[in-house]
Amino acid sequence: MNFDWNYAFDILPQLLDGLLTALIATVVGYIVALVLGLVFALARRSHQRWISVPIGFIVEFIRGTPLLIQLFFLFFVLPQLGLALSPLAAGIIGLGLHYATYTSEVYRAGIEGVPPGQWDAAVALHLPRRRVWTSVILPQAVPRSIPALTNYSIALFKDVPQLVAITVAEPFTVGREIIADTFRPFEPITMAGLLYLAVALVLSYVGRIVERRFNGVAA
Repeated sequence: MNFDWNYAFDILPQLLDGLLTALIATVVGYIVALVLGLVFALARRSHQRWISVPIGFIVEFIRGTPLLIQLFFLFFVLPQLGLALSPLAAGIIGLGLHYATYTSEVYRAGIEGVPPGQWDAAVALHLPRRRVWTSVILPQAVPRSIPALTNYSIALFKDVPQLVAITVAEPFTVGREIIADTFRPFEPITMAGLLYLAVALVLSYVGRIVERRFNGVAA
């Protein structure tokens, strides 16, 4: 079968609509992962076991189960419990929760990488606990975490095609619909793959820029 570029460009607008949905899921899901991951990391360091133990269980449970099962639970099971989510909302929440457990470990490593002397100095200055975190620890821990966090942004984006299972119209889903109508799989799947590759390369390039920007801070 020969690749028909004319046909490929004809279906490109439909695939680009799907790509926009994929980008929305990636950006919002990644923001959820960054914020919630930090909350998880701080909660697991709490001296209150009623906080640290349940959060630790949640993190390990989510990390230990496949993303696809979590998506199915959010989209198909929650409505049985009285909470119905749109496909995109379920996808964003699923991606955000799943990757929050990984970013929490990244933050944890960054926090533990802060020299002990910094903690001792903050205690010696009698700084309030909140200020110790916001002014001393996190400004040093977060830059150390940037390389791993940027890698997870790419990983999250590449997991967006799994949202096909809950009918989110990302490029792969759109490509499957085109195949069902035309019985021509070559162009739709190839173009969807190229779109994902292009965005992944951009994310990788931006990630390297961010890493270089924060390299001096983390040193």
